[in-house]
Amino acid sequence: MHLSIKKDEAIKLRKEGNSYAFISSKILVSKSTLSEWLKGVPFMPNEMVKENILENNRRIANISRVDKAVSVKKASDYALTHVDNLTDRDIFVFGLGIYLGEGSKTGNQIRVVNSDPRIIKFSMVWFKRCFGVTDANFHLRLHLYPDNDENRVIRFWMRALGLKKLAFQSTYIDTRLDKRKDRKGRLPYGTAHLSVVSNGEKDFGVLLQRKIIASIDLALEKTARD
Repeated sequence: MHLSIKKDEAIKLRKEGNSYAFISSKILVSKSTLSEWLKGVPFMPNEMVKENILENNRRIANISRVDKAVSVKKASDYALTHVDNLTDRDIFVFGLGIYLGEGSKTGNQIRVVNSDPRIIKFSMVWFKRCFGVTDANFHLRLHLYPDNDENRVIRFWMRALGLKKLAFQSTYIDTRLDKRKDRKGRLPYGTAHLSVVSNGEKDFGVLLQRKIIASIDLALEKTARD
């Protein structure tokens, strides 16, 4: 077939909605040549091409699901191997890491802030097991947004943390006008600010905050030396 005839046939097949692969197999011209010939030709995939695209997408999705399942299984096995029964020391050091990332390090406040109830719940366990704090020393303040249902959110955190409503301080509602609209609904339960108050017990006041910071500083120093 003459080159000009092949080009005309390629254009015709392309206008019929065929893929480069199909056209290449029909007129025996490379895809790179077709790319040059057909770059200005309008293309609307026909039903066969659409079905091939869907089938390819399904195959890719299946492969991705299998890959994800394998990856998740490997990650789970790794976690089971490396995180067995946690000792008190494990919990203490893990808690220091949580506090380093999510806790108050300035002033005399002892506070952990997070939107994940697991982090707040762990922090409560950490304060209790490692420092002797009790539920009576916990105060919780919720930071919410206008789209949050305050009563529903309070009930959620009460169930998640096992705290009575008495432990909850007045809720802060963020009404700033400059908040990005695309963040609406991102935090359905707001952010919890867990504080430890001394209730007149010196061990749970400034001293506790200094113990935590001193332990974090020492851990950082030892890690840097090693």
